[in-house]
Amino acid sequence: MLFVCAALGLCVGCLVPNRWLPPLPNDKFLHFAAYAVLTVLALRIARTGSEAAWWLAGLLIGGWLIECLQALVPDRRFCWRDIGANAAGIGGAAIAMFLIGHF
Repeated sequence: MLFVCAALGLCVGCLVPNRWLPPLPNDKFLHFAAYAVLTVLALRIARTGSEAAWWLAGLLIGGWLIECLQALVPDRRFCWRDIGANAAGIGGAAIAMFLIGHF
């Protein structure tokens, strides 16, 4: 349930026009942190290594889809650097979870 709430919050935050949001600090750090949190939550749901891999792939694809949809939202645009920050958050959190022995 926490994963669903976090994912919905991310989708809403990413798919509303920028003018509806308060000024935000370092956009790339926010992407990194949001996807790191989603990764930790997803890996706690996964029961096997292959499930974990599917979750990680799904997060990466989901981030790409959100970027594609942003091209349709006023004041938003597709940005490869955002996808890079998403991927770094996913990878960093996955490595951290592996190192602490979760997988």
